[in-house]
Amino acid sequence: MPELARKSCVPCKGGTPPLTGAEIAPLITQVEGWEVVEEHHLCKTFRFKDFSASLDFVNRVGAIAEQEGHHPDICFGWGKATVEIWTHKINGLTESDFILAAKVNEAVVAVPGFRPPA
Repeated sequence: MPELARKSCVPCKGGTPPLTGAEIAPLITQVEGWEVVEEHHLCKTFRFKDFSASLDFVNRVGAIAEQEGHHPDICFGWGKATVEIWTHKINGLTESDFILAAKVNEAVVAVPGFRPPA
């Protein structure tokens, strides 16, 4: 289990500055396949065999989000789901965003019908 996936998200109280390039660099290497967009949010699209598998994934991510108290934006449809993560309270990235991304990466492999990138 990756180190980040073993951690828990920490609620942001606001007033914390968002992470920047040098702080983001070591964290993004720990969450395979995620993209940092404008130092603001993380984004990744997952592929599945059909709608049912996509829905299964979204429900798994929703359960993780509730458990962690950290909620991503998810857009899904037939055979795909895109997850975007950032800390809304500071309108940027914190370590908790990378923790949630690591947990999502672990959850997807348990979804029947997940199609890893070639």
